[in-house]
Amino acid sequence: MSEQSFSRPGAVDLSGLQQAAPGAGASGISGAYTVDVDEKNFQGLLESSMNAPVLLAFFSSGRSPESLKLADDLQRLSNEFDGRFLLGRVDIDAVPQIAQAMQIPSVPLVALVAQGRPTPLLQSVAPIETLREAITQVLQQLAASGFTGRHQPRSGGVDAETGEEILDPRYAPAQDALERGDIDTAVAEYQKLVDSNPADSEAGAGLAMAKLLERTQGVDLNAARAAAAAAPDDVDAQLMVADLDLLGGHVDDAFNRLIDLVRRTSDAERDAARTHLIGLFDAVGNADPRVQRARRDLASALF
Repeated sequence: MSEQSFSRPGAVDLSGLQQAAPGAGASGISGAYTVDVDEKNFQGLLESSMNAPVLLAFFSSGRSPESLKLADDLQRLSNEFDGRFLLGRVDIDAVPQIAQAMQIPSVPLVALVAQGRPTPLLQSVAPIETLREAITQVLQQLAASGFTGRHQPRSGGVDAETGEEILDPRYAPAQDALERGDIDTAVAEYQKLVDSNPADSEAGAGLAMAKLLERTQGVDLNAARAAAAAAPDDVDAQLMVADLDLLGGHVDDAFNRLIDLVRRTSDAERDAARTHLIGLFDAVGNADPRVQRARRDLASALF
């Protein structure tokens, strides 16, 4: 059974590591600070409000076109405010369970989430100028209380003429370093991004991949495989082959090798295998079905 391909950053755009980042809703507006909310990312979105404000725009394009217009206007404003808030667009027809959990009585409705606490903000449509003023006042009030964090962009936007995703300039130093083969600098640049915003999943994936490239520099594949075959319980040897398998596109082989290692080992060795595997999950991206399957298998191996 053939494996799906796995892209190496530096040789190709890092965006190939994961599914396209959310940000362009049904309106087609590009939004670097917008997330289309679903069950998978909702909890993470709420957690991101611990560092900077989040606005949740609940809408229904079929039942309330004006609520969709409000969500579109807020998406435009999210770009203007450049990370001072992150917008979560919640289509209550697509994810009714979230609307029910948040006890949304009707749409349109906009809620402010700050440090995990949701507060209703708007329950009617307003001109974009009024929205801009209201959001400015809210952000000023939050800043006065010391809540001044900013979100990092979730995507680089889309070129209006070509339709291609524009590379987020924050990632340019790391990408440039990878392209010229300077892996140490790439690791350092991605580490800066992760340190400034631990919720930046793209930077986390880039860091994980850059570290993988760093670990495998100059390693002979055949020699590594021979060493692992000769010592199946040598954790370091197995970790190295898993890294090489991942780089070669054999993602399931890499995951299965380490899951089997978790089953056979205990204590510190088992923890090393588990931690390494989680790092490979980060490199591939948690939305990848192979990662989701391997996470289930890892849980079974651990318990």
